[in-house]
Amino acid sequence: MEVSSKAHADWYSGLTTGQGKATLGSGNGEFEVDWNARSAGRQGATTPEELLAAAHASCFSMALSFALEQNGTPPTWVKVDAEVKFEAGVGVKSSMLTVHGKVSGIDQLEFGRFAEDAKANCPVSKALAGVDISLESATLVE
Repeated sequence: MEVSSKAHADWYSGLTTGQGKATLGSGNGEFEVDWNARSAGRQGATTPEELLAAAHASCFSMALSFALEQNGTPPTWVKVDAEVKFEAGVGVKSSMLTVHGKVSGIDQLEFGRFAEDAKANCPVSKALAGVDISLESATLVE
C-alpha cells in the first residue's frame, strides 16, 4: 500500500531577508524557517536540514528495529541522533547517525552489523544517496 505524506511551506520576501514557515500535513507541527538559521546557525527557527535530520533519525530507528525484530531480538529501545550538514552554495553535504540501543540476545558486533544495514537500506538513506551518510557509532547498552 502506498502512503502519501505532505507538508506545506510559506515564504515571505527574498531569501536573505525573508522568513517563512513549514507545516506538516499531519497537523503535528508548524515550524518557523529563515535563511539565517540555515546559513549561520541562528537559533529560534528550524531549517530544511533539521527536518531532514528528524526524518533520517526516525526512518533509521524504524529500519533497525524492524531488522532486529525479524531476527527474533526486538529492541527494548533504540535512540538515534542524526546530524545533517549544509553549506551555503554547496547544499546538503552529509548525514551522520549515532545510535544507542538496548537489545537482548545479540552482542555489540551483531548490533553494529544491523545498524550498518539499516543505514544503507532505510528509505531516507536511499533518498539521500547523493550525500555522504556515516554511522558514527552504534553502541549496545547492557
